[in-house]
Amino acid sequence: MFRKLFLLALAVMALPAVTPARAASVDEIIAKHFEAQGGVDKIKAIKSWRFTGKMTLGQGMEAPFTMERVRPAKTRLEFSFSGMTGIRAFDGKSGWQVMPFMGSKDPEPFTAEENADAIEDSDFDGPLMDWKAKGHTVELVGTEPVEGADAYKLKVTRKSGKVEYFYLDTETYLTVKQEATRKMRGTDVEGESFLSDYKEVNGILVPYTMSQGMKGSDHRQTMTFDKVEANVDVPEADFVMPAAAA
Repeated sequence: MFRKLFLLALAVMALPAVTPARAASVDEIIAKHFEAQGGVDKIKAIKSWRFTGKMTLGQGMEAPFTMERVRPAKTRLEFSFSGMTGIRAFDGKSGWQVMPFMGSKDPEPFTAEENADAIEDSDFDGPLMDWKAKGHTVELVGTEPVEGADAYKLKVTRKSGKVEYFYLDTETYLTVKQEATRKMRGTDVEGESFLSDYKEVNGILVPYTMSQGMKGSDHRQTMTFDKVEANVDVPEADFVMPAAAA
């Protein structure tokens, strides 16, 4: 009996060792994320973007828009609704807006809160690109389902202290969801954005559909791109606040 047990033990020891699959590291996940998009070199070769499409505001209402981004930190959004045109622009340091829907046709500078958000949002390549050099920290929280598919949940703490969450699909490594908290009229509001319908532009995969709203709410505002252009010429004047009408 003991001989049989001894032989059985030897047979078990001779089996090939089975090691659990090694968990992916933050660096590996982010590297695959940019590789899936088209590669770091191609991404950094982009100097400007122009997105043209429409925003769906609910109840069948739509607003055509044009959004421009220029490296390193300039942004402009222009949209039309009810025969009026709204503009939100940021020159890399300060921003301004024209919102006739709010009762004023004159340009107004951003509030301190709006400007702080614009500074964070204007990072041309996003916080995951060169995150260590930028002073951010990134942690892998785990995986969570997003729209029926598993995604890596990355907690991004920016140098400023602001916390965001990025969800990267575990198979494609593309961003499928983002979460962040914003201050609106002095109140913290948790928001979430869903990204989908990726298409290739200049060798880079770009989401053509983005929907956003308050976290946990079914009510979302959707932006759909009809056209995406890379390395376009954007006039410097687009980011300069015009003088108020006489």
